[in-house]
Order: sequence, then structure tokens, then C-alpha cells
Amino acid sequence: MSNEPYEDEYGQQQPPQQTQQWQGQTWDTQVQSTYPHPQGFEPGQYGRPAYGQGPVSQTGGDQQAYGDQQAYGGDRQVHGHGPVPYGQGPAVQTPGGQATPPPAHAAYGEPAGYGQAPHTPGADQQTQVFGTVAAAQPLPVAEPEAAGYGPATVTGNPRVTDAQRARAEGRSPIMEPGMQPAALTALLGLLLAGGAAVGQYALLVPLVLLQAVTAAGWFRLNGMWPARQGIALAFAGGLAADAALLVTGRENAPAAILGTLGVWVLLTLVLQLRSHAAPDERMYGLMATVASAALVIVATGHLAADPDAVTVGAVAVAVAVLARALPLPTPASVVIALLAAAGAGIAAGGMTDLGSGGALLGLGAGVCALIGHRVASYDYPSRFVHMTAGVALPLAAAAPAVYLLGRVVG
Repeated sequence: MSNEPYEDEYGQQQPPQQTQQWQGQTWDTQVQSTYPHPQGFEPGQYGRPAYGQGPVSQTGGDQQAYGDQQAYGGDRQVHGHGPVPYGQGPAVQTPGGQATPPPAHAAYGEPAGYGQAPHTPGADQQTQVFGTVAAAQPLPVAEPEAAGYGPATVTGNPRVTDAQRARAEGRSPIMEPGMQPAALTALLGLLLAGGAAVGQYALLVPLVLLQAVTAAGWFRLNGMWPARQGIALAFAGGLAADAALLVTGRENAPAAILGTLGVWVLLTLVLQLRSHAAPDERMYGLMATVASAALVIVATGHLAADPDAVTVGAVAVAVAVLARALPLPTPASVVIALLAAAGAGIAAGGMTDLGSGGALLGLGAGVCALIGHRVASYDYPSRFVHMTAGVALPLAAAAPAVYLLGRVVG
């Protein structure tokens, strides 16, 4: 700032301006008194810097020019408005009263790291910057995506299922349930055999469980989920058939089963006609509901068959499904499963009054069980389909064979 007089816009000469010395408590003294100062520094000795220039000190007529920044004992305090030129740091005041320039960088393109203050003797305090950004925050580094997952999205990106992968790769739509569903089928078959040996009402408990799993599994197999109304309607048809059979007795089993099936088909048709869905959806829902109700109601044949026939047929189904789940080629696995079912029928028939006729019953039940097993393996089924339809369909499909062959053999 010049001390020479100047003329204003009216041509009158103005007296030179003098630097005002603040005697009271100012912002500079308040801020500077908060942080430690180096030796030889006196708060309040610097005037207010001009715009875009660093502060200029004036003591006894001697002026010392500082850079765009002023360093106080290692505390980097920026009071100016202009940015720091590349390769120039703040001037450091030494105890002798002389301004010492900071050490220059080694070469262009190798600047000092952000957030590092210039070295000052006896200074090891943290850099603080007022009015500017002290250090640039590093950008977050994107982590590699996890194997098997897609890119992150707001709504999520679920993992591709085995059925979706097989469909995308063009593989066969047949996916067999495996050993775990087969083991559950064998367990449920043994429960049916044990219940039939105990009594009719003891057989009713595993039968109701079989009907519930069949209703849920068939809808899931057809891609309709949750479909609570259809599942409840099909399961209610099975319960109605069981009740009708218990009331009328085994001698009237065909009338009870077929009569309940006819009523439920009409009921399903009425409900679908009252639906406000599209015609194609209503037709698809009608067929799925009728098929599910038919399977559930037909499973009542275990309750209508002779107890010895139920025991032999359930054991044969259990053995056939376990043999089918072995890791063998499909033709060999089917042959072994049928032979195992016939052998199980002979063994179970020897423990009952059926005798050698149990081989025919076991073979027929095994064929129906393999058909149900094949149906549960179709059209890229999911794990849930395997654990429901894959468990229940072999036993439900074997019910008509158990009832009819039981009457023939017995």
C-alpha cells in the first residue's frame, strides 16, 4: 500500500493513509492468542492485508513482506484470500527477525504431500487452516465385486439360482430332487405304514400332512406363489374327502372320493368365474387349482385302502425313491428303483397277510412313485419345489395304485 498522496475523482488531493493500529481486542488477537506463537512474534503487530495479498507487518517503519500465507510456530494459518502458488510455501519468521523462505521441492511433479506443514525449528504441531481446505480427502477405492453377485444397486441384486443358471445355459429342464427330499419321502412313507398298522385314525395324522405338502408343492411347481387361496381350497378338499370317508366307511370310499372331487371342481370353477383377472390368468389358475385339489383328494386313497396294502405300498415307495436318488445313470436308476420296490413289496407282504402278492403291489406303487418323482423334477424346479412337491408327489401318486392293487391282491 503506498503512502504517497493521491487525487480523488474530483481532482482534490487526499492526504496519505496511515495504517491503523488496533488497541482493543480484535479477531486477530483473539485467534492468535488461542494458539502458541514462536519466539519474536508479538500479537497485533500486523495490519490488515489487502485483497489477494499476504499480511504486511510494520514495526518502527520496517516492513517485512510475507507470502500468501503466514506460518506461526508450525501452525499453518491462512488469513489471505488468494491460493498458494505451486512450489511456494509460507515464509517462516526466525528469532532473528528475518523471513526465511521454505525449502523448495526437489523437482517439478514431486510436490509435498497434502496436509504436511513446512519444517520450522521446534515446531511439531498439527497443521490448521482457516478459510481453505487443509488436506484433500482420498477418494474411496471400489472393492472388487463378490463372486456370484452382480453390481450393487439400490433395490438389491439377488444371486442367480440354479434353475435360472441352467435355463440360461440351455441345459435340460429336468432337475431331480436329490437324496434329501428322497429321505423325507421315505420318512413320511414309514409314518404312513406305521399309522396304517396302528389304526385308521393314526393313519389320518401323516395323511393330512401329506395332503398339505401336496397342495403347496403343486402350486409352487406351476410357478404360482404364494397362491394362498388356491392352496387353502385344495387342502380343504382333502380334508372334506377324509371326513366323508370316515363318515361313510371304506366300503363307500369311491363315492366319497369322487363326490368330493366333483364338488370341488364346481366350487373352483365358480370362484374363477368371479375373479377379475385376465382370461388367460383365470384359465391358468383354474387348471392349477383343479389339478392340486385332485391330487390332494386322490391321496385320501391311502385312508380308503386296506391297512396291509397301505403298509406294503408305503414301504415300496420309500425304497423306490431312495434307490432313484442314487448317483447312477437314469435308465439304470429307474430299473434298480423298480426292482427295489418289488423286493420291498415281497418283504413287507411276508410280514402281512398279502404274502407274495406284495411284489405286484410294490411294483405298481413304485411305478406311480417314479412318475410323481419325474413330475417334481420338471421345468427347472427350485429347492422349495424339491422339498414340497418332490417329497409329496411320489406318495400322493401312489395312492390309487395302493387302493386298487390292494383290493386285487387281498
